[in-house]
Amino acid sequence: MQTATSIQLLEPRRLRALLGAVGDRFTIETMDECPSTNSLLLDRARRGAAVGGTLLVADRQTAGRGRMGRSWSSSAEGSLTFSLSWRFTGPPARLSGLSLAVGLAVARALDACGAPRIALKWPNDILLDGGKVGGILIELEAVADGMLAVIGIGLNLQLPDNGAEDFLHPPAALARESSPAPDRHQVLAQVLLSLADILDRFAASGFAVLRDDWLSRHAWQDRPVRLLNGGALDRQGICLGADEDGALLLRTAQGVERFFSGDVSLRIR
Repeated sequence: MQTATSIQLLEPRRLRALLGAVGDRFTIETMDECPSTNSLLLDRARRGAAVGGTLLVADRQTAGRGRMGRSWSSSAEGSLTFSLSWRFTGPPARLSGLSLAVGLAVARALDACGAPRIALKWPNDILLDGGKVGGILIELEAVADGMLAVIGIGLNLQLPDNGAEDFLHPPAALARESSPAPDRHQVLAQVLLSLADILDRFAASGFAVLRDDWLSRHAWQDRPVRLLNGGALDRQGICLGADEDGALLLRTAQGVERFFSGDVSLRIR
């Protein structure tokens, strides 16, 4: 197992070499430590200093955030945490389903890194053998020519040492698929290559062209689930996956209903 003293911190030059020609699409910045890579990129956007294609990687985040205000702990030896800014034209409605598209990109990348059995849970969890190996947090900011999406991704290379995050699933780690843990440069490069392809397809055609592939990886397809809203039970039914807009489809006593993420949270029943 790699230790804090043996871990090789991320080197932009090495990462760019692994990206090949696609590397020209990214501005790569690394930091030893910061509160939150998402927050830093959002702050730039609000000051008019945002640049699409900026990758910000922190070896440690002290105030990393997950969905619905949950914390996400990270360390150089145990995780890979980063944010990517990406510009899209048009109104926010065009970005419906973006978190699902990003999840698909990450799943494909992890497959390529030798971690099969990657599944996805609506709207932003990445699962390995039923445990949570990663998560996605997407935040939007209006810019002059459309929207800037700040895409935050956290992946566990090793199992976390503490319970800083309120895990719905038991945590999982990529290290269980290989020993020693996979090289961070290789994992990040594969994720970026996959993201560049998926985000181009999403920008051109939305989530609809990716839906079938996402459904094939959906962890709770056709299973009974509960939907919570603000922590309280809202609906119960059979999970039918997501529609072409990325909305959750749930068969309830009232018929098939659609839900967008907002404050709703999905639980197995």
